[in-house]
Amino acid sequence: MAPLGEKLERVLSFTNPTEEGNNSLIVVSNRLPFVLKRDSNGVLQRSHSAGGLVTAVAPVVTKCNGKWIGWPGLFDLGGHEKVPEASDDDKSPTAGLKSNQVIPVNIPESEFEEFYNGFCNGTLWPLFHSFSCKITYDRNSWQTYRKVNDYFAEKTIEALRYQQEVILVDEEIPIVWIHDYQLLLCPARIRELAEDEGLSCKLGFFLHIPFPSYDMLNTLEGSEEILYGMLACDVIGFHIDLYSQNFLESCLRKLGCRVDFDNKTVEIGSRVVRVRTLPIGIPFDKFEECAKNAPKVNGQKDEKDTKLIISVDRVDYTKGLVQKVRAIEKLLEKHRHEYAGKLTFLQIGVPSRTNIKEYQSLHNELSREIGRVNGKFSTADWYPIQFMYKGLPQDELAAYYRDSDVALVTPLVDGMNLVAKEFVACQINNSGALVLSYFAGAAESMKEALMVNPYEVNLLADSLHKALQMSSSECQLRMEKLRARERKFDVHYWMSSFLEEMRFVESIEKPKLPTISLDLYSKSLSEQMEASPKLAVILGYDGTLVGPAPTPQQAVLANETREILKILASNNDVSVCIISGRSVADLRKMVGIKKITYAGNNGLEIVHPDGAFFAPPVPEEHEIKISRLVTELQTEFSNCKAWVENKGPVVTFHYRNVPKGMRNIICLKAVQIFKKHGFEPQEVPMAFEARPSVNWDVSKAAAYFLRSTYGVDWAQRCTVLYIGDIDDSKVMLSMKSFAFTISVGKHVNQSKGFKKLPDIQGVIDLLKWLEMKMLQKPQRQPTFMPDFGEYEQYLSTQMSIAFSDYNNGARKRRRSRTSSAPGKSPISLMPNRSE
Repeated sequence: MAPLGEKLERVLSFTNPTEEGNNSLIVVSNRLPFVLKRDSNGVLQRSHSAGGLVTAVAPVVTKCNGKWIGWPGLFDLGGHEKVPEASDDDKSPTAGLKSNQVIPVNIPESEFEEFYNGFCNGTLWPLFHSFSCKITYDRNSWQTYRKVNDYFAEKTIEALRYQQEVILVDEEIPIVWIHDYQLLLCPARIRELAEDEGLSCKLGFFLHIPFPSYDMLNTLEGSEEILYGMLACDVIGFHIDLYSQNFLESCLRKLGCRVDFDNKTVEIGSRVVRVRTLPIGIPFDKFEECAKNAPKVNGQKDEKDTKLIISVDRVDYTKGLVQKVRAIEKLLEKHRHEYAGKLTFLQIGVPSRTNIKEYQSLHNELSREIGRVNGKFSTADWYPIQFMYKGLPQDELAAYYRDSDVALVTPLVDGMNLVAKEFVACQINNSGALVLSYFAGAAESMKEALMVNPYEVNLLADSLHKALQMSSSECQLRMEKLRARERKFDVHYWMSSFLEEMRFVESIEKPKLPTISLDLYSKSLSEQMEASPKLAVILGYDGTLVGPAPTPQQAVLANETREILKILASNNDVSVCIISGRSVADLRKMVGIKKITYAGNNGLEIVHPDGAFFAPPVPEEHEIKISRLVTELQTEFSNCKAWVENKGPVVTFHYRNVPKGMRNIICLKAVQIFKKHGFEPQEVPMAFEARPSVNWDVSKAAAYFLRSTYGVDWAQRCTVLYIGDIDDSKVMLSMKSFAFTISVGKHVNQSKGFKKLPDIQGVIDLLKWLEMKMLQKPQRQPTFMPDFGEYEQYLSTQMSIAFSDYNNGARKRRRSRTSSAPGKSPISLMPNRSE
């Protein structure tokens, strides 16, 4: 096995910026790699923070002149206050990390409470550990979580700018390595900002806790956005295969992504994300050295025949602390005469999240259980359980690990659990036994441990007895194998493996999943079309029929696409509707085909082929409020390159052309103006919209188009095909229930399992296929198309009923209204456009 120096040299050489093709490293974590505190004079002091991640990664960041981004642990750190340099006598791994390599992320105290204690530890922690009964959800804390993730992303972009402008040559692409559940949304925001500014980087993410099953994740309202955030990375690492498989399954079932379970890849348009199982290790050599040099702790195993069981945990409900105490109780009940006065269970409970009620209650319950068991078995000079409610220095902890007979590591669920590995590293005499929970990630590799189910207290007590009675030769054999494995697969191996995965992404040709072919859809779509005489084609515009353009006016429909739409629209068995966020007047102007139904403002304005107009009823005061909003927006932002688009019932405030440095201020002011006039601004790409407060969207507009064209029995009379870009994805779940839905674009689908085309060319190819398919079918003779005026009066009196029916799905109510017109339902009074 290579010594530590050689291993570090191998890792450091990977990120040496002086060598061609290597990379600088930017680490983003919730906390900085050292502790910042103020002395009695208010001067900042810097001290080492223990942890395997810091031990392994900090020297690499130092060597490659990288950056470390994190919260400093203080709320009063001034924006221009410099982080102190390490002291001269500092020998820790962070000693070489200069202050200019550290970027603090300042979080207001009020936001930190909602971010850390609220969403991170009140929602994500129990959810990811599958403790559904502990989950609390608050929308405000979710919004704060998003906001704080933006803070970290913005600081990362600062670091990328610096790396690009000051340090790196053109060929070098920095690696951004993001850590853990506090920053799940951060990668997506980094990628978005980096692409806006043309900054190159490779994004990696490692989750240090379990990833839940799809069913558990699906209970969280923001789960889609969390998956997006992670999938913005190029490599995502998990501790064990189970977590990787859970993530892949969630991407498949929740997002409809194309997933390769064998190779552990997820396709996101033109990118393929690698999902890797990379179990973390510990700084083995460091713990071993501590164990060799640590003195015996006072009072520790005073008598030779006294047995010591050690357990080290944060006081957290995932650690199975109460179950351990009850297992000790069962052990003493079964073997009281054997262990009375000769057994000590030492529970070191590190205080955790002490200001959270759940954790306070757990500490109280644990203390009560320990007191109860001690009261039951203790004598005048002995009590079986000792409880230290504090953290211990590493050398003292190493001494306890070294001299303990058994380590009891039995969490109810744990991402990895490094205590088991630390115990093994400190067992320099190979004399101890490890009792390990099946539900710890470490159980995947530490097969020589005694495996237990922590919920089975009786069996746990039996396993403890077996460990205490194990022969020295068996202990030695088991421990030698454990130590050899943990020495080899230490934290430096873990880090180098992850960074090699990142280099692998950069150095080889990006893998592609099979190209999407129309053959994937043609069979299933053909079968549906054969079963119905008619075809209704509902299309988006921007992102579906035309690509992105600097201004809306430049997003012109290609002549080829226009000709295909003309041919389809002229077919008697085909009806075409284009739904867009544009105004209906602008949409008609851009497309310019008469036989098409146009739905502008995402369906708030609909114009039929014969020119008839429909709009769902909006509150009377809406027009007045919109007028006042437009006036103030135009007055306030007349000189900042933002512009206001008045689309009738909808107003859009565009800030795409606003300089990036001014956007936050401009957007904040615009949102305040929107709310001042009674509108909750709706976010659209690089813009905000004010919409009327009516329950109407693209899916409802599509349903209206189908009913007005084919009648109430349209589902039996036509096949419905909907094609829309990523911005339409929220309605696709609604439309998927009645339409063959296809998403367009190179991004992840935001809904569950509908089909996908990679780009606009794919849409054109599909429309050509439809044109060919419909020409092969014998066309029906056109039927009489009544003028819209025949039922204009009907619409004015009955559309509100139909609108209500659709919203509520109240078919019984619809039937009850037929009494006003015996023999006919209200819908039957509406002439069908296609008989």
